[in-house]
Amino acid sequence: MDEREIKAIIEALLFVWGDPLSLSDISRIIELDEENVKEILDNMIAEFDFYRRGLKIICIEDKYQLATRPEHYQWIKKLTHEKKTKSLSAAALETLSIIAYKQPITKNEIEDIRGVRCDKVIDTLQEKGLIEEKGRLERTGRPIIYGTTSEFLKYFGLESLKDLPSLKDIRIKKE
Repeated sequence: MDEREIKAIIEALLFVWGDPLSLSDISRIIELDEENVKEILDNMIAEFDFYRRGLKIICIEDKYQLATRPEHYQWIKKLTHEKKTKSLSAAALETLSIIAYKQPITKNEIEDIRGVRCDKVIDTLQEKGLIEEKGRLERTGRPIIYGTTSEFLKYFGLESLKDLPSLKDIRIKKE
């Protein structure tokens, strides 16, 4: 198989699968080593960007997915009926930030930081797929520990948690 054919197959796999597809799965399916497939995917990403194609390939934690370009949103929204989705509340954003930076973290630890109960906010963040249960602590009551998901990374346009801004770099605007 030549590289052009391999690229076409990878593009078809990403299109059909829809969800992020791991580098190892792509390599297994097309029967090439991961290093070679990663190089081809990097080339594809660069080509999609260079030719300003309507789609782009995004990478989230070594998983790849086709996505539309954010700059085309104004035209795409004319085609689709906008869902009445609520944006995240200030409480949800605050809780999500705490989880993102302190994970894995328990509900009690979150509540200690926020100073208020957060049952409803945690339920909302789980329903939106932005956080998930990562396990339980081996101590009295076996509290659930929470962490962010790959959907969180996708929602905020991050490849990994390493892309979160440093807490030192964040300036809080005081009113």
